Amino acid sequence: MLLQDKNLYYVGGVVRDEILGTKSFDTDFCYEGDAIEFAQKQGLNIIKTNEAFGTVRVLFENKEIDIASTRTETYPKKGHLPKVENIGCSLKEDLIRRDFTINALAKRTTDGELIDYFNGLDDIKNKTLKVLHKNSFIDDPTRIIRGLKFSVRFGFDLNGETKKLQEEYLNNINFDMSYHRVKKELIETFSLNNPQAFDKFLNQKIYKLLGKDVIVPKIKGEDIKTALQNYHGENLWFMYVAPFININTNLPLKKCEKRILEWVEKLKTNKPTNNTPIESIILNNILNN
Repeated sequence: MLLQDKNLYYVGGVVRDEILGTKSFDTDFCYEGDAIEFAQKQGLNIIKTNEAFGTVRVLFENKEIDIASTRTETYPKKGHLPKVENIGCSLKEDLIRRDFTINALAKRTTDGELIDYFNGLDDIKNKTLKVLHKNSFIDDPTRIIRGLKFSVRFGFDLNGETKKLQEEYLNNINFDMSYHRVKKELIETFSLNNPQAFDKFLNQKIYKLLGKDVIVPKIKGEDIKTALQNYHGENLWFMYVAPFININTNLPLKKCEKRILEWVEKLKTNKPTNNTPIESIILNNILNN
């Protein structure tokens, strides 16, 4: 990567994954200042800009690259998209708005200097997930599901204070949240096809985020994974979530997902025979509740 400037940083997951020695899904850049102005002054091939968020997409060395301006955010409506403020703020102010300390690391593109204001490096070494402030889950409860995803991907655990904050939120949930964002995090988490994700989702009562009428299944994640061993469809994630919900769920569902739940509803009154393994698991869950 030849795109360098003393105010340009690799940020977030790409820095974390490099430290962990794992492949990163994305390469995120952050410019300390106005990224759009930076791209314009550099004469970069700009594909798209978003003035409201201070982001710019450029074509560089035949690759599309997103560069974000440093910014602060507030949550006028808790659980929904934040309001962007103060584009061009300091790097530290930008990093503190993120979800966990392990994702609040930056690396300067010019000399590789690691910027670690919140001890994220130590938390990576100690396999610890720690939020950056006490209102983190109140502002964005999807961070709870994101924490679950990181815990199963990397084998990390919540630190004591973060665990306490999670439990407090799950005991007093604001259900007026963006369920589109909830669904996105569920897809990313359960598409990993990791039974530990299901078990932690159940045992830590993270399922309570799904709504007030959630079902508490009496099955284990390993049972579902075994049932899904020959399943390769795009709804794999939903097979882990379906046992918790009914047709009145808050989640925005596609037609195929609604059909699965409608089928589940029919099972309650009409027990079919010759079920596939996953159908049997969902059926047994229904009959045991």
